[in-house]
Amino acid sequence: PLSGPNASYGDIFGSGANLARDHIKEDNLLGDKLRIQYEDTQALPQQGVISMNKLVNVAAVPYVLSAFTGVSKAISTTAARTKTVAVNGGGVGPDLASLGGYFWNVIPLATDEVKAILPYLIKEKNLKKFVLVYVDDPLGEGIRKELETSLAQAGGELAESLSVPATMQQFAGIAARVRAANPDVIYIASYGSQQSQMIKQFRDNGVKQQIASYSAFSIPETNALPQAKEAVYTTQNIDWKSADPVTKRFVDDYQSKYKKLPSAYIANYYNAVRLFGLLASELKKKGEPITGENLLRQRNETKTFDLVGGKVTFAENGTVISPMQVNEIDGAGGKVVSVFGK
Repeated sequence: PLSGPNASYGDIFGSGANLARDHIKEDNLLGDKLRIQYEDTQALPQQGVISMNKLVNVAAVPYVLSAFTGVSKAISTTAARTKTVAVNGGGVGPDLASLGGYFWNVIPLATDEVKAILPYLIKEKNLKKFVLVYVDDPLGEGIRKELETSLAQAGGELAESLSVPATMQQFAGIAARVRAANPDVIYIASYGSQQSQMIKQFRDNGVKQQIASYSAFSIPETNALPQAKEAVYTTQNIDWKSADPVTKRFVDDYQSKYKKLPSAYIANYYNAVRLFGLLASELKKKGEPITGENLLRQRNETKTFDLVGGKVTFAENGTVISPMQVNEIDGAGGKVVSVFGK
């Protein structure tokens, strides 16, 4: 998304992708031919399909970067039909694991995000009663299903689930229902400007309990909100101080260019482009064309890749498994309060 209420995600994702493109050129992995063509989905499935058709049918690209659960699901049919690799680094709906061999995820999905935060909230913080406020789309529905399953197993309770349309921006009525339920935790499954409005309006309407969420909270706008202070959210665990050469180069060059530490989202899209560079380089050495079909075969042959955060292996369904961390918004860049699965 490069316009609309979720445009900030596009800027974040693009900064990681562009840095990987620059590194691939510096390393001469593919000569000087790598180019990224951007199409604006506005985070809407219909726009995503239009963009995908343009990229596949006009630009004839072999490899597409995707984001947002609804958009990713919408383009996956075209990816499978045309044997075009589509790589998601931002959407976390659990059903993104079942979109076929040409759809890959370099981000852990909602199953991992929910399972990582529940032990921290329930066992460490003794917060057991949850209300879920979720956007009425594939992402929100996926998180609702995961919470319904995982909360009971973890010793918690889902007192109420409140769905909201993706375009909704007024939440006083929802805040009243949250107050009436009197939970220990409000889990927000939304994104972009909507999640910021939820946080502000919940606090302004007297909702004082712990707010929790998933990786969509990692954008600067949310982290800078005074009302978001002490909210917690999950991302994959990456050691930004690692001496691993791929991670160190990524962090050093990103900090040099943007004067701040990167986020997990930025690493995901760097990794998605770096992955293409590694696969395409191997195909080039073999004298084979860089097609979606050959990229998939090469991924299955190579199995393990040196990416930001360490070595990554793909499961057969195109997902990655990663240690997760719980982050707390503190008004000063955030802090890691728990690590899960390491």
